[in-house]
Amino acid sequence: MTKNKIINVQGREIALISDKVNDYISLTDMARYRDAERTNYIIQNWMQTRSAIEFCGLWEQLNNADFKSIEFDALKNESGANSFALTCFGTSGLEAK
Repeated sequence: MTKNKIINVQGREIALISDKVNDYISLTDMARYRDAERTNYIIQNWMQTRSAIEFCGLWEQLNNADFKSIEFDALKNESGANSFALTCFGTSGLEAK
């Protein structure tokens, strides 16, 4: 059973969703702090930063037994280049070009 909760961070309401084991925080609510009209743009730009990609890789290593670290290393090495583009599609994953 999931429980939704609103937390207040520096005067901003952020959704927190919890199940029995995990807590999930709304990136959209956090992005709304920077630009309420273009939250998707804020998240997309953040997801392309090398630090965000490294964070996602670390999270996968810790939580995903099927994580393919060799394939991830190729993605991480491309990040930061001007030609690198990472896009989100639905809730099913990411695509790098």
